[in-house]
Amino acid sequence: MEKRKAAIRFQRRRTLRLSAGEDEKLTRQAATAGIFVSEYMRRLFFGGRPLIARTDDQTVRELRRLGGLLKHHFDMTKRTGDAGTLVELDAALRQIRYAIEALSEKR
Repeated sequence: MEKRKAAIRFQRRRTLRLSAGEDEKLTRQAATAGIFVSEYMRRLFFGGRPLIARTDDQTVRELRRLGGLLKHHFDMTKRTGDAGTLVELDAALRQIRYAIEALSEKR
């Protein structure tokens, strides 16, 4: 029944020419948003609901968790003055920077 509704709703087809790189980017962005490419394009063209990636909430939660862990490490460093804790903090910051850079490249 759902396919029939879609068939009735979308009766026209348009062709859009893209380079291979543009097509890859479009496909990747649609996948990140968790929707089909055609739906992604309709939303871009006609200003439908905002495009929000499904992973955004998960990413925000993870970054908050990591921020909490860093705060804990800073507090531990203040209390103990342990150089090993500073090494751990540096490693954690490098991991976060790496993750942010990886996320930035996907967009």
